[in-house]
Amino acid sequence: MRGQGSYSVVWFKRDLRLHDHLPLRQALQHGPVLCLYVVEPSLWAEPDAARQHYGFLLESLRDLYRDLRQLGGQLQVVTGEVTEVLARLHRSAPFSRLYSHEETGNGLTYRRDRAVKRWCQAQGVAWHEVPQFGVVRRLEERNHWQAQWEAFMAQAVAATPPHVPSITLPWSEPPASPDALGLPTEEPPARQRGGRRAARQILADFLAERSQQYRGGISSPLSAPTACSRLSPYLALGCLSLREVVQETRLFAARLPASASRHRAGLQAFISRLYWHCHFIQKLESEPALEFHNLHRGYDGLREDDWNPAHFSALSAGRTGWPLVDACVAMLRETGWINFRMRAMLVSVASYPLWLHWRPVGEWLARAFIDYEPGIHWSQMQMQAGTTGINTTRVYNPIKQARDHDPKGRFVRHWLPALARVPDAWLFEPWRMPPDVQARCGVRVGIDIPEPPVDLETATREAKARVHALRAQPEIRAAKAAIVARHGSRRRPATSRRTKRPPAGQLSLDI
Repeated sequence: MRGQGSYSVVWFKRDLRLHDHLPLRQALQHGPVLCLYVVEPSLWAEPDAARQHYGFLLESLRDLYRDLRQLGGQLQVVTGEVTEVLARLHRSAPFSRLYSHEETGNGLTYRRDRAVKRWCQAQGVAWHEVPQFGVVRRLEERNHWQAQWEAFMAQAVAATPPHVPSITLPWSEPPASPDALGLPTEEPPARQRGGRRAARQILADFLAERSQQYRGGISSPLSAPTACSRLSPYLALGCLSLREVVQETRLFAARLPASASRHRAGLQAFISRLYWHCHFIQKLESEPALEFHNLHRGYDGLREDDWNPAHFSALSAGRTGWPLVDACVAMLRETGWINFRMRAMLVSVASYPLWLHWRPVGEWLARAFIDYEPGIHWSQMQMQAGTTGINTTRVYNPIKQARDHDPKGRFVRHWLPALARVPDAWLFEPWRMPPDVQARCGVRVGIDIPEPPVDLETATREAKARVHALRAQPEIRAAKAAIVARHGSRRRPATSRRTKRPPAGQLSLDI
């Protein structure tokens, strides 16, 4: 091993960048570093992992590898469980310092980090963890959380180091293949590509141009692909730091002329989304069990015992018969992305008319979303399913959503070609077409396109009644206060001069 002696290990996790990477800067103060990324087989065997996530990861690691090489450093990528890799490295060349960012990931990463902490304590290795964004570890209450978020975002961004003196592992190996990790072969062919270079280009384009359509453009599945920032997968994997995005957005907005009010409003609305990003991840940080159990335990048993495999199969295959729902699933399969309102609609349809428990639905959507972020994802799954006990019931009617956000049916017809010749009058409820209309447009309901598995209006009404009956029980209402104290938002950031709270729909499934 080259460079034996005093060195630090910098463990990259979901922070695949050199800019604003405080653990790296701190480690370099003590001399050479070993820059390590560990591909963990157990993590990729989890039910929320997908081949598209791994492909995005490898692309991001290649960018990080090239960036380190330009600074004289080297990224070491190995496959194995983290404690085993650290132990093997420590036996070959002992080290006394480990640096990394804090991570609020899924249940496995939570258990893994606790195991790493025990290993470090047993070996006398000092593990220095640094917050990556505005999530506070061991937060006792939410009263001052917003001020803490603002203070973190105002801190100076850690500049990219000019030089990274690195040492190499005593062994080398290529990253494991997705097949070796047992990942399914399906992958959206048009998903976003990973890496900091792509992230920086997308950020620049959004700030300069696309953010002008942000307000008013992010709800419709037609305009959202360009009106949304599309930065969420890069933030989820840390190709960009949240702090650098917040600061660059605010600086760009401050430099706009007074006449650019629409542009400035879009950037202000985007900032509020970045705030909510951390707000929801804080929930999982404070209560890791919400990934697996209802946040309000009084809702246990609400849907769990009524699981309907046929309903889930229809939803996940895009065969519900509700055109906007099935079109969104088709877009997910192709791109790995849909906008926030359509995500909320999918979860609402799953939770109410189809009466499916949020956990298996959430696993499916975690695999489907290229920008899967556990803290946001599981907090939102529960909020849309109505099991937090503190949020207003959100039920999205897929027929109304289609009429509101795809009134001419362009989105539906694009993703569901079988409906191309269906007249506008029947497009969003094609199962109601008379036989002669079906014959004229060449579509047979129940054969070419599915019939809905339930009557939407009846099933939704019955589902809401069950949820509201439970919410009304005194013991359920009594437990609400403790959840609000631990997880509720205290004060929302202003998004314009006239409003003191984010716009409707702000609490969404993506950024």
